[in-house]
Amino acid sequence: MSAVNDVKVEISVVLGSAVMPIRQLLKMGRGAVVDLDATHETQVKIYANNKLIALGDVVISGDRVAVTVTESVRDYQS
Repeated sequence: MSAVNDVKVEISVVLGSAVMPIRQLLKMGRGAVVDLDATHETQVKIYANNKLIALGDVVISGDRVAVTVTESVRDYQS
């Protein structure tokens, strides 16, 4: 079991995306807001080592943010 404990997995959760010119990005300061192509009802995409593995919902509990996995993904085309 010790070999499994040494395996590193990077988990990423994507809430949405946006396209903007680099000049606009460079002008942004602290507190700037980036509008995403998602709503509060849109499922988030969950990646493991840059491979899409699941979809989920954002959950807020007190001052904590978490993701509930709602669907496992096989060969999903994003």
